[in-house]
Amino acid sequence: MSLPPAEGASRSRTRRAAWLGLLVPLVLGGLWWGGVLGGDEAAGPLGASDALGAGTPPGVRGGPRNGGAPARGAAPVRAAAEKPALSPEEAEREAQRELWAQRLEQARLTLDTYRKGTRYPPESSPIREHADQEQLPAPERSQPLSQESPEVRLRMKQDKVFLAGEEAVHFSVGCENANTREPLPCEVTGGKAFEAEHLAGAAGAAAPVPLVFSDEGLQGDTVARDGLFTARLQPSKQGFAMFSGTLRVSFQVRSGGAEGGAFFDVLYTSMPPAVLTGKVREAVEQGSLRLYLGIQVRKPGRYVLTGRVDDEAGVPFGHVSFNEELKEGAHEVKFTLFGKLLLDEAPSFPLRLRDVDGFLLKEEGDPDRELMTALRGYVHATREYPSTDFSPDEWQSEERTRHLDEFTRDVNEAQDQLDAIAGKGTP
Repeated sequence: MSLPPAEGASRSRTRRAAWLGLLVPLVLGGLWWGGVLGGDEAAGPLGASDALGAGTPPGVRGGPRNGGAPARGAAPVRAAAEKPALSPEEAEREAQRELWAQRLEQARLTLDTYRKGTRYPPESSPIREHADQEQLPAPERSQPLSQESPEVRLRMKQDKVFLAGEEAVHFSVGCENANTREPLPCEVTGGKAFEAEHLAGAAGAAAPVPLVFSDEGLQGDTVARDGLFTARLQPSKQGFAMFSGTLRVSFQVRSGGAEGGAFFDVLYTSMPPAVLTGKVREAVEQGSLRLYLGIQVRKPGRYVLTGRVDDEAGVPFGHVSFNEELKEGAHEVKFTLFGKLLLDEAPSFPLRLRDVDGFLLKEEGDPDRELMTALRGYVHATREYPSTDFSPDEWQSEERTRHLDEFTRDVNEAQDQLDAIAGKGTP
């Protein structure tokens, strides 16, 4: 007797499920047994995608990508392909490119440095570019008392180096411990002034003039008994009224049981070739501020003068100079405060001209100059000016233009060479 269709189908499914339940354990057991016996070899060769799993323990496939831990000693993976070697032609082109790149950098640096360094005229520049001339020379120095007594040092100062006419100079000498810099008691003796070109007492030289170094608050000694000994020399009044050249002041020092000697030098002109009047007029011309200082010339020739300019607060700001030939008679020395310099530095007005010194340059002979009496301290204060009165243009001259053109050609040549090399390398 046949069963209904639904009941037959149910029994058939029951039998298939039973057979399936028996087959699954057998299949899984066979796979496990094959893995234990054959390891990775039983699994066949690895494909490219399984390279990271090489060297993993038996039964663990796929390495780190499938969660397995990599085996010790696994070969590192190359992150990127090595850069291919250049052909001889490519290597030569690369060497040329580096060479011209360096030349371009140097050419640009030269051009920029020259342009910046010449944007103002030589006679008008920031005072920081002339740090050694910010003040009139008044040098100080220190030196051992002697080779035998290096533990004692001399402190020496002079308030002038250049003298003319009726000017006088003061010299100061003191002693200190070379290690602690503490003052030491000393005595200065045997001071004398003489012509440095000759040994004292030599034939043809003027007789040495004795000088007294004192610490009694006299002859320019500002503080009595402070350990600094001071002497004063006024050549025109002390035997050198007709002399022009270098004067030397020598002396001896004793500190405790130590003794030694030293000297100062000054350059002196007995008859100044010109006299500065101290009168100044000012004007804005061609976008710059001009200061005209009166001068009475006795001896014609090339005159070189220097002035310093401070801002309203007394901060050193500008360095001005004059270098021209002047004839005998009354003239004006032109000091220029360049317009772009005033705009770039923006000093506070009024500006103050101070410490003007100068000399007549001699074509031959020694010394090579005849000194003028300096105008010390402030000489003139300017009016106030709006910034619109001054020009922002850089200084121009035939020489500057020639050099700028030359340096610009160097830059262009290097750039053209680089461009040509890049063109050769284009596929």
